[in-house]
Amino acid sequence: MSETFEKKLAKDERAGDFPYIRPKDAATLLILDRAGSGPVRLLMGRRHMRHAFMPGKFVFPGGRVDPADSRISNVLPYHPDVKARLSKDLKRVKSEARVQALALAAIRETYEEAGLFIGRKSESALRLGPGFEAFAEQGVQPDLGPLRLVARAITPTKRPRRFDTRFLAVWADAIACSLPDGRGPSGELEDCAWLTLDEARTKELPMITKTVLYDLETRLETDPELSPATPVPYYFVQNGGFVRELI
Repeated sequence: MSETFEKKLAKDERAGDFPYIRPKDAATLLILDRAGSGPVRLLMGRRHMRHAFMPGKFVFPGGRVDPADSRISNVLPYHPDVKARLSKDLKRVKSEARVQALALAAIRETYEEAGLFIGRKSESALRLGPGFEAFAEQGVQPDLGPLRLVARAITPTKRPRRFDTRFLAVWADAIACSLPDGRGPSGELEDCAWLTLDEARTKELPMITKTVLYDLETRLETDPELSPATPVPYYFVQNGGFVRELI
């Protein structure tokens, strides 16, 4: 699979003679539903055509890390193995708050784009911080414990936008509640739907999304519970070539 990844990225139409850009930290969330006897489904949505970055592509909810994501309090912690993997090879601010912010960015963006609250209902009043006002109003405490890292990828150089993206997964029973209309307030994702992996592959997907779907399917065959101890792929460019490393 890594050879396919290399060849297709080399032909990526977005590649060009762009100046070097330092990748921004980002995170995305694969919400997996295994209810019933059918195959696992996951939530995806189509990016609005007005977006300059990947317009019309089907993606998982997520986005870049905001500075405020590092200042959120009253958060339930990661599993230690997940935290350790997310702490490896940090390119920007190297702190526990920054590591926590990776998952919080994915959780916040999932609410903004899909109207879903990932966390636990709390009986007490919550003070969380900017970007999580709706969570406090709903009495939902962000919970990083169920999240699992499934991949990490850094956008190659010579692209107009670059991200260091962590692909996190969580089972759908981690959804505490949702907005009544099933949409997020940002309007960034359209046509949100629960898709099987086969259905997802029929959509117009970015190359890295196809790669992560392949990695996820392969992992589920041998690790159906997504153990936090399982090594995960890390894609990046080194010395002009693409690398797939396990972390």
